[in-house]
Amino acid sequence: MKNKILQLMETALSAYTDEHVVRYFEDVKQRGLTEHGFARLTANIGILIAYGKRRDLIALFTDMMEFCCKTVPKVKAANDFSVREIVCCLQEIERAGILPTDTTNHWREYLGTIEIERTYNVFAKKPDDTVRNWALFTATSEFFRQKAGLCESAAFVDVQLLQQMQWLDENGMYCDLEGSDCHHPITYDLVARGLLALLLDQGYRGEHYAAIDERLRRAGLLTLAMQSPSGEIAFGGRSNQFLLGEAWLCAVLAYEAKRYAREGNAMLAARFQSAAKRALEATELWLKKQPIRHVKNRFPTESRYGCEHYAYFDKYMITVASNLYVAYLMCDGTIPAETELGHKACTALTSPSFHKLFLKAGGYGLEFDLNADTHYDASGLGRVHRMGAPSTVCLSCPCPAEPDYTVDIEQPFALSLCSAVKTGEEWQLGAGKDCAYEVLDHGSVGNATHAALCCHHANGKAVQ
Repeated sequence: MKNKILQLMETALSAYTDEHVVRYFEDVKQRGLTEHGFARLTANIGILIAYGKRRDLIALFTDMMEFCCKTVPKVKAANDFSVREIVCCLQEIERAGILPTDTTNHWREYLGTIEIERTYNVFAKKPDDTVRNWALFTATSEFFRQKAGLCESAAFVDVQLLQQMQWLDENGMYCDLEGSDCHHPITYDLVARGLLALLLDQGYRGEHYAAIDERLRRAGLLTLAMQSPSGEIAFGGRSNQFLLGEAWLCAVLAYEAKRYAREGNAMLAARFQSAAKRALEATELWLKKQPIRHVKNRFPTESRYGCEHYAYFDKYMITVASNLYVAYLMCDGTIPAETELGHKACTALTSPSFHKLFLKAGGYGLEFDLNADTHYDASGLGRVHRMGAPSTVCLSCPCPAEPDYTVDIEQPFALSLCSAVKTGEEWQLGAGKDCAYEVLDHGSVGNATHAALCCHHANGKAVQ
């Protein structure tokens, strides 16, 4: 499994031609380091080199790494994300011993000059500051710098984690947006929990260890129910339909597999290991499509179809490799997976913060959105997946009425599998923001699941 992860990291990198990388580097040298995409690309090239892949890029990588290590401490360029990756790259290069120690020590000197106020964009200065996931990335970067012997940041990390714990709901899922009536995105929940898992996996044992571990355990079990039979992450919210999602899901599931193996629960360990493998297989399936895209569609990359303004190729394509490397760190390939693939019949209801209902039985997986964010989704049944069938056969995610990502539809409208009521000559679909879903009952018996929902329409009619 670990070898497969490295192979897929290399495949993700292959989406960038050598000419593309050189051109990207030249552009960054001209305009300066402004975001984390280039540093992330640099780090993943170095990590692959350290594992015996892409040795043809050593000279170019050395120049790119020199630029990143020298520049990062001097400018605020989303370093919250990239310092952890650059530090991991440095340590992998040192482990492999493929560059002179004078070179790597020089990079260490640069990274040792990082000052929190000058280098990072977002962090809590005191425990009651209101900051969201960027501060968690910053805490992870500083933890890895300390782990590499480049700083002493334990107190800083603890302050960030204390502040971040308040955003975890009763199920341990991460609520990324401010406000009590928010539509929290699934991807950002998964990424935040993955960062917390990475901290614990790599040795964090600070004052918040037990609380984080308990929340991760709770959310991990829910994640099993949320994963579709095709191995994909649940739909919902921004940054969702990108290849990076399943790579990160693999990491979260691999962490939980190790947890249960360590505790002697072979059944749950095997179940999580099997789920991690399915997430990896889903990633591989999309990476096999040529040319490689960073988003789950076949529109030309330059069209940005299905992408938010920030979700451009250069940043989000290499993020697939970046997330796979986290999975590599957290994966224990010796844990046996389930011998018989199948989904235990189950239903799961998230908190109102995520407003999702999941049903699994007989190899099928359904996902309902009870109160959709109309900029990304639509209410109703938004997903029907079946094990062994391509996720594109039926419906993988609903269509939003007011998309915050690029589409070529002149008048978008909310679309899901839903009820409808007629008033006069007009039909009103149970897919838009003028309706609300109520879960009356859900559960499983044997190999079957059941759920009863009621859609309340704006005209006062209700459909069960």
